[in-house]
This record gives sequence, structure tokens and C-alpha cells, in this order.
Amino acid sequence: MVEVTVTPQSSLADRPVQIRVRGLSPSQLVTLRAWLKDEQGECFQSRAFFRADGAGEVDPGLHAALGGSYSGVWPMGLFWFLQPDTLFQRLVKRDVAGSPFRVRLEVLDGLCVGTEPQQQPLGSCEAERWYVGPGVQRVPIREGRVRGALFLPP
Repeated sequence: MVEVTVTPQSSLADRPVQIRVRGLSPSQLVTLRAWLKDEQGECFQSRAFFRADGAGEVDPGLHAALGGSYSGVWPMGLFWFLQPDTLFQRLVKRDVAGSPFRVRLEVLDGLCVGTEPQQQPLGSCEAERWYVGPGVQRVPIREGRVRGALFLPP
């Protein structure tokens, strides 16, 4: 059984996480895909191709991506290289305090290059990426022509 894990599962958006895939065949070619839908329903995704090591594992922090959205060793590459399915869209988080981005991580057999995979994932998991930590207060600022927000720690 193929298992995909992200540690920690819930974290602040600027904190690194560790992605690991276990249970593959040694030297198996796989596609790791990350995707999310923003608050407007637009889909953003990234993918990277990997060859499993001798133990049947893939760790983007140790193993180089062979291609896809990026190549080389990028521990956070699947998050950093998210691209919109619709051209000229930007990934923007409006409700920073109320909800996280939920990033779905999937491992697919072989090299999958289409925007929608034609097969079921071998394994998947979900990561929460928060933009405001617990207990932080958001105070709107409106002073003359100045608009902004002040974030106060607990």
C-alpha cells in the first residue's frame, strides 16, 4: 500500500514541511502532484517526476525531481511551483485568518503530464497551510488614505 505523508499536516504557510512517499517498488517512476482550489474556485497545481529509491521511497528533500514543474532537489518545490490552470490567475489568500489553503498531495504511477490525471492516485494526503497563527488578532486600519491590517500576536 502506497502512503503519502506531509509533516506537519497543519502549518503556517512560510514554514517548511516534509513530504514522503512510502510503499513503492524500488526504482518505480512516479508523479507527485500538488493541487488546491483558491477562494474563487480556481485550480492551481504543480507536479514533479521521481524515481523511487531502493527502499521504494520518495523524499523531495533528498531525491531530485527528474522534471515536471521543476527539476532538482527542492524540498518545498511542490508548494512553490503551484501554477494556475487558467492563464493570468494569481494565487491570493483573502481570508487569511479564517481558513487555510488545503493542498492535496497525490502520487500517480508513471509520468503524468496532463492537467487532469487519467488514473486514480496510488496514495494521497492533505496539508493545511495557514497564513495567521493561532490567537493572532487582525485589526483593520483606515486612516485617511491609508488602508491595511495590523496583526497582533496573542
